[in-house]
Amino acid sequence: MARQYGFDTLQVHAGARPDPATGARQTPIYQTTAYVFRDADHAAALFNLQEVGFIYSRLTNPTVSVLAERIATLEGGAGAVCCSSGHAAQIMALFPLMAPGCNIVASTRLYGGTVTQFSQTIRRFGWSARFVDFDDLEALEAAVDENTRAIFCESISNPGGYVTDIPAVAKVADKVGLPLIVDNTSATPYLCRPIEMGATLVVHSTTKYLTGNGTVTGGAVVDSGRFDWSASGKFPSLSDPEPAYHGLKFHETFGPLAFTFHSIAVGLRDLGMTMNPQAAHYTLMGIETLSLRMERHVANARKIAEWLENDPRVDFVTYAGLPSSPYYDRVQRLYPRGAGALFTFAVKGGYEACVKLVDSLELFSHVANLGDTRSLIIHSASTTHRQLTPEQQVAAGAAPNVVRVSIGIEDPDDLIADLDQALAKATS
Repeated sequence: MARQYGFDTLQVHAGARPDPATGARQTPIYQTTAYVFRDADHAAALFNLQEVGFIYSRLTNPTVSVLAERIATLEGGAGAVCCSSGHAAQIMALFPLMAPGCNIVASTRLYGGTVTQFSQTIRRFGWSARFVDFDDLEALEAAVDENTRAIFCESISNPGGYVTDIPAVAKVADKVGLPLIVDNTSATPYLCRPIEMGATLVVHSTTKYLTGNGTVTGGAVVDSGRFDWSASGKFPSLSDPEPAYHGLKFHETFGPLAFTFHSIAVGLRDLGMTMNPQAAHYTLMGIETLSLRMERHVANARKIAEWLENDPRVDFVTYAGLPSSPYYDRVQRLYPRGAGALFTFAVKGGYEACVKLVDSLELFSHVANLGDTRSLIIHSASTTHRQLTPEQQVAAGAAPNVVRVSIGIEDPDDLIADLDQALAKATS
């Protein structure tokens, strides 16, 4: 029986071997557009999907393939496809499932850019989204109709750090026969393994914690390999003959890898949302220290959230790792390694105090990103969520009196001192 390696080993080794040509220990950056075929028959077999290999880097690249396998392994999936950004990953996840007139049911607690993508942009494809509070499982089930093709949520939501009861949502998805897509960006597979909780697909913005150093954008879609795409007739892209491949049926031919193969052979081929090998290389290097970083992120976040909660200049803190959080028991049950390092807090003095706070910080960086080794802050209502209505801002946890923090791996006492001096200026 083969040994089951631990997470810390897999984050360093999964998907990679020393380069057979040179013996290089680190995965090389295969900076190439195309690959030489052995002969005409080899080329034909690759294009017919009869043989796995490399054709053109819009589809597959050896560096990117190592990253895809590593992420799939860490998530416990059958396969994965990497792409150019987290937003690209969301479209890649939906692309094989949807058709004009179809809808998804999505959590109200989502990143503002995702709310915009789902409420505005996907309508141009003839798709639509229905937003529901996923704590209300009856409302979630009631929102599903005959045209619904997926259920979508975030494991730990951006910006508020709300934690989803994924097993409960997965039971609803199973009952209605639909795939559950979980954005696991904020939690990472170190804190949460959605597939083990019943998710069908997992999406990531690899830009964030997986890379961890704020250098490159990227996305990934991980396929659990457990969904029966042929059972309902609702997913013809995966169950029916594909004209571009001489009538090949992806689910019948590739089984648990049907979604992954379709995402490469059709999704990347036609949408072109390709991850470049340089970005894959940076992300592979970041993942090597993922567990070490996440432990520090979580420890720092817990200490800083406790300090903020006891500060009279702060109205409330949303960190689910605090005993005062309504989601604390859920964290202990489902996220035992911690509630992540992303949360919001409300500043007394409202919008203007938030703006002054952001402008007064010295260690915290004011950026539209999260998951960096550096601590980051943003006033969501005036930036990432400004396109939403006031009601949507509040529902998303980005009210005008709230700032979002992504706690880094610095000395937590230094971060507290920085917040202390900035709050003094903001609320004076």
